[in-house]
Amino acid sequence: MMPKIDGFEVCRLIREKSMVPIIMITARSEDFEKIMGLDIGADDYVIKPFSPSEVMARVRAILRRLAQDNPTSKNVLQIDNLVIDLTSYLVKIDGLEVKLTKKEIELLWTLASTRNKVFTRDNLLNSLWGYDYYGESRTVDTHIKRLRAKLEEFPHPKWDITTIWGVGYKFEELNDEKKDNT
Repeated sequence: MMPKIDGFEVCRLIREKSMVPIIMITARSEDFEKIMGLDIGADDYVIKPFSPSEVMARVRAILRRLAQDNPTSKNVLQIDNLVIDLTSYLVKIDGLEVKLTKKEIELLWTLASTRNKVFTRDNLLNSLWGYDYYGESRTVDTHIKRLRAKLEEFPHPKWDITTIWGVGYKFEELNDEKKDNT
């Protein structure tokens, strides 16, 4: 009943490109229509009139199911050709393992999981070494230097660890303009 294209066709087109959850909310209540909606890829089928709280419960159920299907997704981060897996403390670029220390992996994870956020040395010291660390704040610089050297062995034209002079460091996704200027 939508203009130009119906919900069944929209669902079919989405399923060709994505596995994003789909809940169809429709006035079509015939059994064959429900079956067709579910068969073409809808995860759920709700008939109007509907209870908003019931729809929200159905959304939560689908999200719970997705979280169970991919429990390690919270510990795996992928940005372009970089994969950081905190479960196995493994970093790969273009499918090749990058040999990093535990602290280098945690440093990379901290920066990459909050892309474009600038971290001061103190931020990184407190989050990775703890508040009770009494060593030199330049230990962050040393770890960044070693981490960059190891990452430079692999191509990564779309991301980098950037120094923000006088402030700190950030993991930055690079666009074509920035790549040309560097």
